[in-house]
Amino acid sequence: MKLIYFSLDYTPHDHRFLSVLSESEHRVYYVRLQRGARQTESRPVPENIETVPWAGGQKPFAWRDLPRLALDFRRVVQKIRPDLIHAGPIQTCAFIAVLSGFRPILTMSWGFDLMKDVQRGKGWKFATRYTLQHSTFFTSDAQVTREMAVRYGMNPARTVVFPWGVDLTHFTPKNRTTAQPHNGMTLFCNRSWEPNYGVDVLARAFVKVAQQRPDVALLLPGGGSLGGQLRQIFINSGVDARVSMPGYINNADLPRFYQMADLYISPSHVDGSSVSLMEALACGLPCLVSDIPANKEWVQDGYNGWLFPDGDADALAAKILRAIEQRDTLPKIGQNARVTAEEKADWPKNVQTLMETYRSMLEMTR
Repeated sequence: MKLIYFSLDYTPHDHRFLSVLSESEHRVYYVRLQRGARQTESRPVPENIETVPWAGGQKPFAWRDLPRLALDFRRVVQKIRPDLIHAGPIQTCAFIAVLSGFRPILTMSWGFDLMKDVQRGKGWKFATRYTLQHSTFFTSDAQVTREMAVRYGMNPARTVVFPWGVDLTHFTPKNRTTAQPHNGMTLFCNRSWEPNYGVDVLARAFVKVAQQRPDVALLLPGGGSLGGQLRQIFINSGVDARVSMPGYINNADLPRFYQMADLYISPSHVDGSSVSLMEALACGLPCLVSDIPANKEWVQDGYNGWLFPDGDADALAAKILRAIEQRDTLPKIGQNARVTAEEKADWPKNVQTLMETYRSMLEMTR
């Protein structure tokens, strides 16, 4: 089978999908819509994947370029003559793919496209509805995004949900018998420093906790537009010495950072099935997360972590303090977290659902 994989940029998630496809029997062509200002994946495109040169992929996407990009993508499709197109996010890549007139198309939600971008205005709503109504099949990583897709016109009988998952041999719990004992508590969050992910809520909560507990530290890798605001919160409150901000961490080093922590925190306002949450679960970390629908699909309060009201810094601080007070329960909660990852976030197992979806789509069009 000849397959076009059409994605917004080149991220660790794209590398994950392309790596699996590179090992399949399929001939895969990778089309990239944009080259963003910050590249989050340093590994090269996997072998056996053919990167397609075209009008896009050299700079950030702009809507004024849509007619030119749609026309050139049609040219790419006519040249390659694929059997199937796998495209997402919805309002950009999948929209352009649908406009080419080619079928079958598997439209893949990236979470933010249905949980946030669709609310940007009438144009985004139109692109969402038009794309889904003209897609052959739809896939996402969370039930909440599947429900949104159906609301915007996707045939519910042609949807499939599977968590993208993680490599459970790469993300593993630390060896408790050799780990260095310490009396403090290290909190960890590697969500992007952007408004969607609520890291400012965590910053305010940490200040409240740190003022009561001198034994608590925060490990906050990453970066983003809220960097200045976050640093100011810590400096103004006098807790900056207890916050480590090491910058972006590459995928190979990530497990070590999870293993340095005692509690993972995700204060995200918008999410599908968060890959960083799955990584934390796989590393045996108790997880304290906002109570948005997608997080509730993964975290059971008191079993593998805890939930707090989205956006409520006071409630988050109270939950952190409670976790510290109940520190003797954390090993068991961490064990349950790993069990959850093994049951639901095994990437090599989960991705077979994608391969089965490809086969089903081809059979539908014969």
